[in-house]
Amino acid sequence: MAASISLTQSFRLRDPLVAAHPFRLASPFRFGRSFPLSRNLSSRSPSASMSVQAPKKSPDVEFLDRRESGILHFVKYQGLGNDFILVDNRNSSEPKVTPEQAVKLCDRNIGVGADGVIFVLPGVSDTDYTMRIFNSDGSEPEMCGNGIRCLARFITELENLHGMQSFRIHTGAGLIVPEIQSDGKVKVDMGQPILHAPDIPTTIPANKDGSVIKAELVVDGISWNVTCVSMGNPHCVTFGSKKCEALHVDDIKLEDIGPKFEHHEMFPSRTNTEFVQVISRSHLKMRVWERGAGATLACGTGACAVVVAAVLEGHTERHCIVELPGGPLEIEWREEDNHVYMTGPAEVVFYGYVPL
Repeated sequence: MAASISLTQSFRLRDPLVAAHPFRLASPFRFGRSFPLSRNLSSRSPSASMSVQAPKKSPDVEFLDRRESGILHFVKYQGLGNDFILVDNRNSSEPKVTPEQAVKLCDRNIGVGADGVIFVLPGVSDTDYTMRIFNSDGSEPEMCGNGIRCLARFITELENLHGMQSFRIHTGAGLIVPEIQSDGKVKVDMGQPILHAPDIPTTIPANKDGSVIKAELVVDGISWNVTCVSMGNPHCVTFGSKKCEALHVDDIKLEDIGPKFEHHEMFPSRTNTEFVQVISRSHLKMRVWERGAGATLACGTGACAVVVAAVLEGHTERHCIVELPGGPLEIEWREEDNHVYMTGPAEVVFYGYVPL
């Protein structure tokens, strides 16, 4: 799989207006045209008095406008190290890439490398856009918290928008509304958490009003205390086992235990799993094993599920900083509307194209 990519924000030069010098490597990947390393989406060019000027497209947007048969143009984004290949799919309700092709694109040795491929498709009903995602294993999750922040930033680039914006996005988890903030971060109304066990889904017997809260789950001979939450996708959250009630997440051998949770018989649709350490009443530290992607640096829906579980188990208040390997997310579970709000960054890594 040959690809040409251009780096923009993966490193910085002293002068942010100077583009990185194109270079080539003796490998299947050919590094081509580069664009400015730094852009301020909220800035506007001054116009003369009594004149009207159409917005001028940046080189980045012009790059994405290209249409070449058999060539996929994309932008790679990352949110706290959770990285995605973003594809402009606004002209069709069917993804341009198959699940099998997504697996190849996400391969970090022979492909572009990513945790998933995200498509911006036309909206349905009263929504502005539709989001679909293929994981690195080709499976399709209902939603992705870090991914939707990247999607929101991608839309502003595609539509050449500036400043604070909000979008109504149709997802497999229902309506999600991301908002671009004045500081460039993205705040997302993630909706209400689902706690009814069959709707998560899990077959762990409910132990509190139809919910699974600090229930026992035996995994590989060890009894864990787990709380199950859906943020449109299933999550199993644990703060410790029966033997060790207070986890130190850095000691968890994620590659060993993660798949055993994911494929446990009590989760008919598999599950994401979060291992959580309580730092304070407003600070949590977590590591995640994502369904279909494995160990990742961050998981937005997972961070939301963690705060919901922490409140239900009495560990924290409703407004927390959740520390992930890739950085912090701000999560709030509001009592007045029962919605969970997530705030965090989303940044361009590079632009590229690849033959399919």
